[in-house]
Amino acid sequence: MLEALKNLPMTFIPIFVAMDVFAVLPVFISVTTDIDNSDKKIIVKQSIMTALAVSLAFIAVGEAVFSILGITVDDFKIAGGLVLLVIAVLDLLGSGEERRKIENTIGVVPIGVPLIVGPAVLTTLIVLNDHYGVVPTIISLVLNLIIVWASFVQAEKITMLIGKNGIVALSKVMAILLASIAVMMIRLGVEHLVK
Repeated sequence: MLEALKNLPMTFIPIFVAMDVFAVLPVFISVTTDIDNSDKKIIVKQSIMTALAVSLAFIAVGEAVFSILGITVDDFKIAGGLVLLVIAVLDLLGSGEERRKIENTIGVVPIGVPLIVGPAVLTTLIVLNDHYGVVPTIISLVLNLIIVWASFVQAEKITMLIGKNGIVALSKVMAILLASIAVMMIRLGVEHLVK
């Protein structure tokens, strides 16, 4: 357990960057603008529970799917790193809407998946689980979902405090960090394959 706590920063930060609450928050606000507070609370609860369930399922069966398909964790690190790099570049060069389009439904989809838990988070979870183990990965996941929940509950106050431009700026910083994590994942995958 002490080892899990020691690895907590190493698992918390990549998940925080991959979730990118600063990019998700404006989308959440725009989608729930015309919804009353009681319905908004239900949507927040459903989205967080969906994100948690999908993440835990991916952590549980990700390795089994790999073995069935003949994929190694190193293959996934390289592929996942490339996907994260593309997502980060799109976020840096665009508005981030390319991967966060809102469809006609509000609720579990698209807020829970893919806004909160999308390809970046799922890729990060499987790599962190392989590197640091399941306990610190799940603890970090839950802590990050608590942050997302608190941000959704206080969405309007956060936007007023930071401002829309501040949220955009923070989102771009998260995209740069995500790109750095992507490069690290690709490097680790290549290093392990070469050995």
